[in-house]
Amino acid sequence: MVIGATGQIGRVAVGALARDGWQVTAVSRGGGRDATWPDGVGTARADREDGSALAAVVGDGCDVLVDTVAFGPGHARQLTGLADRVGSAVVISSVSVYEDDRGRGFDTQTRPDGFPRYPVPLPESRRTVAPGPDTYSSRKAGLERELLAAAEVLPTTLLRAGAVHGPYCRTPRELYFVKRNLDGRARRVLAYGGGSRFHPVSVHTLAELIRLAAVRPGSRALNAVDPDAPTVAEIAGAIDAVMGARVENVLVDGPPPAPTVGDTPWTVPHPVVCDMRAAERELGYRPVVEYARTLPETVAWIERRLRGREWREAYPKMAASYGDLFD
Repeated sequence: MVIGATGQIGRVAVGALARDGWQVTAVSRGGGRDATWPDGVGTARADREDGSALAAVVGDGCDVLVDTVAFGPGHARQLTGLADRVGSAVVISSVSVYEDDRGRGFDTQTRPDGFPRYPVPLPESRRTVAPGPDTYSSRKAGLERELLAAAEVLPTTLLRAGAVHGPYCRTPRELYFVKRNLDGRARRVLAYGGGSRFHPVSVHTLAELIRLAAVRPGSRALNAVDPDAPTVAEIAGAIDAVMGARVENVLVDGPPPAPTVGDTPWTVPHPVVCDMRAAERELGYRPVVEYARTLPETVAWIERRLRGREWREAYPKMAASYGDLFD
């Protein structure tokens, strides 16, 4: 059973599991289905926030429950409340749960001491932020703590996703470069010399990890990122290549010179690059796709969404999260 089945991650995960021989029920608020899913995939309608509805669609039980939209300890308790009917779970978390040796994490970026400085590559053994209700990262940390504490009743693989990319994303980072190219802008400013690295993860990589975890139940937290971690300048160049654009990079040493100028959705002062050896060891994971290879479908999706629409209308959550991206 896959919760959030018609979202960005769920669509690909459902297809991967079905092709691997699982009898899959795709759960979403609308109860819809994707045209790419194999015949035999069932659908069910349930709101993730409605515990009774979720329990109803689980019914007599399932071997594996995949949750792509879980946030916070409340959702964790929903899942553990179904433990007597679920064999194991695979739940999407985030690399944003990590903090560095000085207690800095993704939620401390606006503090005077700034952005965290992680080791490269970043292993799962690093400590995580304190659970709490206030931020995305602290809620994900709370989700993890509840599920890992319930290992005896519900073995759960938590996948700490990097910067997720692929079609159907409501906040696609690639929009930053795709729209500039569509606008015909001949130059772009990149802070930190264009060398920022924020490890991406394709929906296809996540689907492969979900597929492998489904047949290897366990209680663990694993990084979930692509085999490569390109710099922001390399990402820009790869998108240019897909779109046939020729753009001059204006590289600025240090932080953005002004608000929103040179501050892309990947821009970080210190690299966030994750170690995948634990997934290789525990799940038998092997890379399935590199970042640039997935770009054509992502760029095509964004272009279709933008056609005839103002970008804030096409991507309202992106506007709310990042503000004015196109000074």
